Amino acid sequence: MDLPVTELTLRMVVAAGLGAAIGFEREAASRGAGARTVTLVALGSALFTLAGAYGFSDSPTAGATDPGRIAAQVATGVGFIGAGAILRDGTSVLGLTTAASVWLAAAVGVLVAAGGYVTATIGTGIASCRAALAITETCEGVAAALGIDPHQAASPEAERV
Repeated sequence: MDLPVTELTLRMVVAAGLGAAIGFEREAASRGAGARTVTLVALGSALFTLAGAYGFSDSPTAGATDPGRIAAQVATGVGFIGAGAILRDGTSVLGLTTAASVWLAAAVGVLVAAGGYVTATIGTGIASCRAALAITETCEGVAAALGIDPHQAASPEAERV
């Protein structure tokens, strides 16, 4: 089965867009693996998936191909990339969230390429909500360090100042 060029293009664009959304969150937090890197991981994963699913349709053994094997190999390959981002410094572990973000982007790319637009978008949204919660927790921590209660409503007198 061949997909029309418009559908192939849509799948690649959506994979790249969702990857960029994951990467922008990382970039906004000044963390490793920003928008460009994560976008490329999502797009590359989508391309590998599309190649595995539709790239060998003219091969004499086309019926014997298993697109699921490509997805498994993408997960393994990106796992190795992520492992390179994880560093141990004494009792601290650095880069774990970066590695997880790259792995998530790969999963999103594979899912979109397989036609799972809605699930990939929901997964990206959930990851973004978690990022928003982390930013909120950080802001609350800064406010507490400054002696400000972020949950206290401003008094009318404070608004007049």
